[in-house]
Amino acid sequence: MTGFNRRSFLLAMGVSAAGVPLLDRQAFASTAGTTLDTTAAPIGTSGYRRLAAGPGWPTVVRGDLVQAKANREARRTALASFVQFSDMHICDAQSPLRFEYLHPIMGSSAHRPQEALTTQGSTSLVRRVNAVKNGPLTGRPFDFLMTTGDNTDNHENIELDWYLTVLNGGRITPNTGDARYEGVQNAGISTFWQPDLSGADDYKAKGFPQLNGLLDAAVREFTSPGLDIPWYSTIGNHDDSVVGALPDGLLDSWYTGRKKIVGFGDPVQNAKVAQAFNDPKAIPEAMAILASGGVVRTVTPDSRRRLFSTGEFVRKHLPTGGHGYTDANADGVDVFYSFRMAPGVTGISMDTTNLAGFSTGSIGLHQLNWIEKTLRRNSSLYYDWLGLPQRQNVTDELFVLFSHHTSTTMGNVLPDKRRPLDPRMNGDALVNLLHRFPNVLAWVNGHTHRNVITPHRHATASRSFWEINTAAHVDYPQHARVIEVADNGDGTLSLFTTLLEADAPYQVDYDDRSDTALASLSREITYNDIHSRTNPLGTPLDRNTELLVAVR
Repeated sequence: MTGFNRRSFLLAMGVSAAGVPLLDRQAFASTAGTTLDTTAAPIGTSGYRRLAAGPGWPTVVRGDLVQAKANREARRTALASFVQFSDMHICDAQSPLRFEYLHPIMGSSAHRPQEALTTQGSTSLVRRVNAVKNGPLTGRPFDFLMTTGDNTDNHENIELDWYLTVLNGGRITPNTGDARYEGVQNAGISTFWQPDLSGADDYKAKGFPQLNGLLDAAVREFTSPGLDIPWYSTIGNHDDSVVGALPDGLLDSWYTGRKKIVGFGDPVQNAKVAQAFNDPKAIPEAMAILASGGVVRTVTPDSRRRLFSTGEFVRKHLPTGGHGYTDANADGVDVFYSFRMAPGVTGISMDTTNLAGFSTGSIGLHQLNWIEKTLRRNSSLYYDWLGLPQRQNVTDELFVLFSHHTSTTMGNVLPDKRRPLDPRMNGDALVNLLHRFPNVLAWVNGHTHRNVITPHRHATASRSFWEINTAAHVDYPQHARVIEVADNGDGTLSLFTTLLEADAPYQVDYDDRSDTALASLSREITYNDIHSRTNPLGTPLDRNTELLVAVR
């Protein structure tokens, strides 16, 4: 990369130009506990399928942006190692304001049969990170963990508390309202899986088992050990909008009330309510339908279900170190920040949510300008909007950016009430900005609930970067991703991506109600969800990879 002095960069980090050979470091590296060793594999070919240990996935070398050079393994120096969580959707499955009855239309975004087990499932992934400890291909201890949004499912105060406790550690009772579960999964409604009831339902018709006592076990107290490493937080649309799609102010009082709609007799009414999640013009009619009633289950009110504001989201992080946020973010207006990932490597956590509602995102011009200034501050070479190179005498940093939304899911350019006069920009605008800064290595995100790794090529190789999109923990395959950054000593960097699965058996006895068994059942149920997403695993090019980037 013209203008980037790799020797100076390494010396500034306190590492010799020769570096520490990877082979020396590999003595401390281990693939145990990662998908390099084993992966979940379904048993059989059809119907409800249990899981077993299957073969691991190898690391695939991707030279889309620059070709790999021979003997790089012996020259490598590890620069950073971190873990990504995404789309945990920690869920209060008993909340009055949920739209489960729309799942025949909207699929798993409306209802998941495993949503009462999200705290146990996420805690099992925390245990996995604590057990693995180091990057499997460089041996570098994890520097930190980043969540890339949709930490909560329905923007509720209690969900936020549970999420923070899962990651920080402590006792969790994942229950609201009555002491026993009261939601759609024990209401005797055949369109939902009724694990405790012997009657037929749409899920059992597809092979789902009867699991007596599952819901009682799901809402009992348990302990999360918390992460052993520092962690940072990025906000997602489910963290700042009703069910991740509707703006606040429409149905807020329902959260803490006793009226829970579990369906409408007329499928046309269902379709009209579902339309409001994607079409702002449909919202008034949907609100009128909801106000008219429907099939109602009375539930126990709970004030802990109240909505939290974006400012509250930030402020609840502050007592335990902020996790990236500071008092400057506490008003909830500018919910973005930069942080030191490792010596010589800077992370940028962006806010791509939009309080206008709807699941897709965008980025305000104010934030885009801040990102540009942050990148320019530590780029001795960058390109202006006309494509002309600009050089300055500053200390170079490498950059990794984080957001919830992907480049292709940032089309919601409605005004955001936090900065109503600030123009909203789509994903292309952000990609174009990042192409101007050769020090940008990657953009890491979530939202799609799929593993997808996209090369963003530029005619000048050093201006290319990778977009790394990781599947959700709430849905199958419940993956987290390890990302290791290494200098190859030959004008290229390698970004190693390795997927992690939850620390729970692939299969347990159906009578087992231990916390570990609940996490295992959560994964099994996600695989068999009748609305399971198409190819969430991605291809081998989207899983365990070595991503090459030019640095000069």
